[in-house]
Amino acid sequence: MTLKVGLFVGREWSFPPAFIEEVNRRDEGVVAEYVQIGETRLDEPCPYTVIIDRISHEIPYYRTYLKYAVLQGVTVVNNPFMWSADDKFFGANLAHKLGVNSPKTLVLPNKDYVPGIVHPDSLRNLKAPLDWQGMVEYIGLPCVLKDAHGGGGKSVYICNSIEELIHNYDQTGLRTMILQEYIEWDSFVRCICLGQEQILPIKYDPRIPKYYVEHDHLTPELGALIVEGSRKLVQALGYDMNSIEWAIRDGVPYAIDFMNPAPDMDINSLTPHYFEWTVKHMADMAIRLAKEPRPQVARLGWDALLTGSRQTLPTAEPVQAAAPAPVEEKPKKRRTRKKKEAAEQQAQEVVPAPVEGVPEEAIQQ
Repeated sequence: MTLKVGLFVGREWSFPPAFIEEVNRRDEGVVAEYVQIGETRLDEPCPYTVIIDRISHEIPYYRTYLKYAVLQGVTVVNNPFMWSADDKFFGANLAHKLGVNSPKTLVLPNKDYVPGIVHPDSLRNLKAPLDWQGMVEYIGLPCVLKDAHGGGGKSVYICNSIEELIHNYDQTGLRTMILQEYIEWDSFVRCICLGQEQILPIKYDPRIPKYYVEHDHLTPELGALIVEGSRKLVQALGYDMNSIEWAIRDGVPYAIDFMNPAPDMDINSLTPHYFEWTVKHMADMAIRLAKEPRPQVARLGWDALLTGSRQTLPTAEPVQAAAPAPVEEKPKKRRTRKKKEAAEQQAQEVVPAPVEGVPEEAIQQ
């Protein structure tokens, strides 16, 4: 039987066809193709063993479909249940729990709210006004204000004063923002992380942005430290496809952005050298997951996220109800003819009351 790998993508032009060609040319009983879906019915079979997701963060219907696919036994890269739950403040706390260096971080209440929240009591749990002075004393200046759920460098502000911070915050609208320590780095690395095992540290300049093909840009000790920290993060998050950014200051690496489950894989960004590496290892992972299905539903426990341990969970066995304990039968009492006739007469006299419908007002309430 041929196993199928499906690909959800947006406007990408270089990675998708290269990935599909790489999987299909290997002739390993696994074929790759673009996913084609319309409406989805309840419990409709999914034709794919593996789905690679690179666009559901922009198209909500795809995310809904992918969560359904997991319930059908499909391995989705990345796990849509985790992706729906992540945010940069959670990530900063996770890194701290794992012992990975990361900048000081705090999360802010939203500047604006949806139109339905107009009464002051709707926000009675929030303190006002915000303690901007206390924030700056904790984080320091300059600081970085960015979208807790964003990506692609959007809605990121470098603030050099309290006034600049407040001004930028006032532009954020409905977005939930985090405030983070600015790491004035000496060098910068972006790691491409695939399959939770393949970690490739690449010299990177986020100001341009640009990758550099320089294989000796890290000392062996610093490179090992970055790879180890990256692996801890992706294994805790459960991401099989991610990129992690490290700002290196005075020889100390800080993980500043590591929740990028649809990382840039364009040939012009990665350079042909790293693009070839990415396509090859993405194909390796997809074929392996197709041939060795992984019980993704069983990997939704949050304990692994907090410990950073990659747990190999056994395939869930069907739960069987325990056999009921034998009940000792009591000897039946013999009923006299008179008692039997009385019981039958009583049963005939009891008439069950009709069941009335639920009032419409109760349904509306």
